[in-house]
Amino acid sequence: MEFLDALQRYSFLQHALVGGILASVASGVVGTYVVTRRMTVIAGSLAHCTLGGMGIAVWLHEVHSVGVEPLQGALVAALLAAWIIAAVRMRGHEREDTIISALWAVGMAVGIVFLSQTPGYRSDLMAYLFGNPILISPTELKMLAAVDVTVVLVTLVFYRPLLAICFDEDFARVRGLPVPLLYTLLLTLCALTIVTLIYVVGVVLVIALLTLPVAIAGRISRRMWHMMVFAAILSAGLSSLGLALSYSPDLPVGAVTVLMAGFLYVVVHVVGSFRARS
Repeated sequence: MEFLDALQRYSFLQHALVGGILASVASGVVGTYVVTRRMTVIAGSLAHCTLGGMGIAVWLHEVHSVGVEPLQGALVAALLAAWIIAAVRMRGHEREDTIISALWAVGMAVGIVFLSQTPGYRSDLMAYLFGNPILISPTELKMLAAVDVTVVLVTLVFYRPLLAICFDEDFARVRGLPVPLLYTLLLTLCALTIVTLIYVVGVVLVIALLTLPVAIAGRISRRMWHMMVFAAILSAGLSSLGLALSYSPDLPVGAVTVLMAGFLYVVVHVVGSFRARS
């Protein structure tokens, strides 16, 4: 009740609630592709690369008064990393896992270096690493909405081709589908989605919210688009409930949200196993 009363009075809580719901749309859709194709390691690399973009954006804004937002820097870094991974996979000149690990480490290092040179970086670093949705501004809400529209439209247009490369890439190639371009598109969607989750749960916990709701949805559905819808609804509910439960005791929102997702996953898994044995 205390949270509901504060929600009516404070706009930053309203922005946080809307931001969590917007992030859930993209995470439910793209998270289904990520889990199905088993590319969570790639998603983790993209997530940690965003810290480099955010660090540069914060440094430019605070030190040189450049009008760039941290979320914009995260978007550029995530897209750049996604395209590098896709290019390496298509050309095959370097081991893909080596590039993924290198981008993971270098992205984090760049972010830490630039944040260390920015006045007041420590509070920002905690927000970026572990999430703080109350920092979402109206401008960033518009950006999150634009990402959602892009993800949904692309998924509607390329649903079957993306489904094909998720389940059987070789079969898709035999059927004449442009697998390299579709793979690049999928990584691009993954990068966009990760950016929407940064302020909700942070860089460190983004993979959990990207995969756990999908894993739960997979327990109750076997159709891809059903999983997307269920995962998006579940993510929205978890992010909203996490914001509400963490408000009064002043707990980190991202951590509370992920803990609830993990607990729910365990419950669903145990119940499903018990029913299967019965």
